[in-house]
Amino acid sequence: MTEALAPGAVIGILGGGQLGRMLSVAASRLGFRTHIFEPGAEPPAGHVADRVTTAGYDDEDALAAFAAAVDVITFEFENVPTAALDLLEAHRPIRPNRKALAVSQDRLAEKTFLSELGLTTAPFAAVDTPDDLREALGRIGTPAILKTRRFGYDGKGQARIMTPGDADKALVDMAGAPAVLEGFVDFTCEISVIGARSVSGQVTCFDPGQNVHRDGILHTTTVPAQVPATLILDAVLRTGDILNALEYVGVMGVELFVTSDGFVVNEIAPRVHNSGHWTQNGCVVDQFEQHIRAIAGWPLGDGARHSDVEMLNLIGDDVARIPEIATDPTNAIHLYGKADVKPGRKMGHVNQIIR
Repeated sequence: MTEALAPGAVIGILGGGQLGRMLSVAASRLGFRTHIFEPGAEPPAGHVADRVTTAGYDDEDALAAFAAAVDVITFEFENVPTAALDLLEAHRPIRPNRKALAVSQDRLAEKTFLSELGLTTAPFAAVDTPDDLREALGRIGTPAILKTRRFGYDGKGQARIMTPGDADKALVDMAGAPAVLEGFVDFTCEISVIGARSVSGQVTCFDPGQNVHRDGILHTTTVPAQVPATLILDAVLRTGDILNALEYVGVMGVELFVTSDGFVVNEIAPRVHNSGHWTQNGCVVDQFEQHIRAIAGWPLGDGARHSDVEMLNLIGDDVARIPEIATDPTNAIHLYGKADVKPGRKMGHVNQIIR
């Protein structure tokens, strides 16, 4: 049995963005200190963490010093280089584990893993050459989406193929990166389940939220999701299956398309998730505290929802609406401390209690 960390222990976080920031806040409430490792200067998490190491993921000396200064290591994004993880894992436990990272870093590995668990995914095929793409389109058909196997997020690294004539341009858009072709899914809505698993194997899930995207970026998440209760239960149970199959420790986001035949798993994210931000004001224990509890070896908290919530992302210039948003007393505002406003950049979010 892994010994639980005592208050005062140091949580190491790879990545200094808004997720690292909110993890640091949650850790501080439980009496932990946080140490951020981030290549970029002045990261949002650095405003609230106890310590920041500014260095690249190829800086072996900085990585070793970071590992020596913390008690457990977690991450706020999936694409940490393998060599850095190898070095860190030799010194400290990394939670969630490397298997979860390997699966989620590669869209082909992810789809294969989910299919082997008996879960329904979009039709998919590996694409490395023009011949691969032609063969895949012949089997899957159009419309379809060609995606890079690695490093895609918020709609990046993707090209739509509406007719076979779009194939050549889509392949050029991949810039030579290994890719996967996915068939379109005819869905009525998207939901996501935020699940957690402890070191001891305890599993719990927050209520699924219903997601709306704009320009490939999450716009709102609303709970409760307006889908049948039987489908909600099934989605939660299968999220538990994923967590257990990976021997996962921490919080995971699972995105699912709701169709007339049930649900189709879109993707998994081995970290706290944008669609789980509503938990900050809808639950006693939010997703960030749940993650810290899990990786610290603590029992999980009660994630039961006490309020209906709509989470609204503030993207780019949306942050200029804050004075107006603040006039509504039901709005809980969460800003990320980012100095530069850029199109498509997540600047904060608002959780509105639905009465």
